[in-house]
Amino acid sequence: MTASVFASERLLFNPATPNNEAIRTIFAFPNEYSVGITSLGYQVVWATLAMRSDVQVSRLFTDVCEQLPRDPELIGFSVSWELDYVNILNLLESLNVPIRANARSNSDPLVFGGGPVLTANPEPFADFFDIILLGDGENLIGDFIAAYQEVRNADRTTQLQHLAQVPGVYIPSLYEVTYCDPTGEIQSIRPLAAIPDVVEKQTYRGNTLSASTVVTEKAAWENIYMVEVVRSCPEMCRFCLASYLTLPFRTASFEGSLIPAIERGLAVTDRIGLLGASVTQHPEFDALLAYLSKPEYDHIRLSIASVRTNTVTVQLAQTLAKRDTRSLTIAVESGSERLRRIINKKLDNDEIIQAAINAKAGGLSSLKLYGMVGVPGEDMADLEQTVVMMRSLKKAAPGLRLTLGCSTFVPKAHTPFQWYGVNRQAEKRLQFLQKQLKPQGIEFRPESYNWSVIQALLSRGDRRLSQLLELTRHYGDSLGSYRRAFKTLHGQIPELDFYVHSDWFRDRILPWSHIQGPLAQATLLKHLATAEAEMNRDQEPVGC
Repeated sequence: MTASVFASERLLFNPATPNNEAIRTIFAFPNEYSVGITSLGYQVVWATLAMRSDVQVSRLFTDVCEQLPRDPELIGFSVSWELDYVNILNLLESLNVPIRANARSNSDPLVFGGGPVLTANPEPFADFFDIILLGDGENLIGDFIAAYQEVRNADRTTQLQHLAQVPGVYIPSLYEVTYCDPTGEIQSIRPLAAIPDVVEKQTYRGNTLSASTVVTEKAAWENIYMVEVVRSCPEMCRFCLASYLTLPFRTASFEGSLIPAIERGLAVTDRIGLLGASVTQHPEFDALLAYLSKPEYDHIRLSIASVRTNTVTVQLAQTLAKRDTRSLTIAVESGSERLRRIINKKLDNDEIIQAAINAKAGGLSSLKLYGMVGVPGEDMADLEQTVVMMRSLKKAAPGLRLTLGCSTFVPKAHTPFQWYGVNRQAEKRLQFLQKQLKPQGIEFRPESYNWSVIQALLSRGDRRLSQLLELTRHYGDSLGSYRRAFKTLHGQIPELDFYVHSDWFRDRILPWSHIQGPLAQATLLKHLATAEAEMNRDQEPVGC
């Protein structure tokens, strides 16, 4: 099976021939091949390593792998989903590598990780990694390899202390975290060597963005070639990790990046995916759409990631319909204009209704909307407004299939809402929407509230959770396993409520306080104050 999986790949880069002194490296994605090979970030970092003659890189997934080196020096993981931590530990064990960094010796490989999960808050997983790369890989991976080369033959301690000097390279073992008590808040986070007090996320600022380095029929999105159109999002919804963690908003050069990338992709496949948190806000998106609408591209299949609602035009819908796309996805979060002001979602209901009308007029058959419950400041009236909005959409665009996917608000590091906990009423609010929308013939797809709670636990967790994660894996990695692990560790670590549901004081030390994201904490607090002013605005007494 392994041979057939890799034999079906069509590479869009030229791998180098490793030299005799090449660094023996395993680069893993902690999930199945079909999932991992669809990750653009994983593809790009793997290709970057494979194009170096001083690196011999082999890929590893949970179900298949390339020929692995017998004595790897580096083992890397690209982490896109918190709950994949179980697979990281399983893969390390399969390679006979101790899962905890402090149990590894000079004879063990250095284990590094990167990706959005570890960049946002690496702390729940910190004890499992020797090295964590914070930020964009374009510059960071090269700097990391160059620094490793300088201390390749040194002992482990020397290697880690040297690597800790590289901007964006975080060595968890060189930072000591102390707590007020075993179940209390963090008291201090301080470096144990002459290294920076704060590690700063690295940001790539070029205008040539990523594109697929491999196309394969074995990917979850079969034979898709992905092109990154924009990075980050200018809207800055106050809960949104994808916006705040990746600031500033960057766009790929139309002539220098997008067109050459698309032409490379069309040489090997007829399926193109345009990626980005806000693809249609590229300043030359209309020109891109016109380019892809040319008659010679009538055979291609085009997919676009979630688009900004007020950019859904009839032309966009027509282009997608002609290119084998039947649905469009927009994020509206709520039908309440008041709540959208709180979260900084710059939309009004008329724009949402017009998007549905345009989607149908352009020939699309369905519209998928993303919503959220439990957002700070939300009350039941806001949920009722969501129901009213969905009914209005059904009336305005009869025959258009409507789906509302709905998640529970989960606080994310480096966003203005990081201090808020998960709303305890969120599960009941999901049930309310289900009850109201189902009779209307509107498909409602709620995400699991209980797994959202676990996601919040990992989003806001600190290093003490490593004990919990090991136990949870041992108990079977189910929701019940988390409950059982908390019960076993009662009195040794904080309770679930401490991490998940509690609203945190603004001056407390956060688990990621030594990790500098794109915006300073003072700036995040200003954004939060603006949101809270909106929350309180409707509660103020009205004068005569």
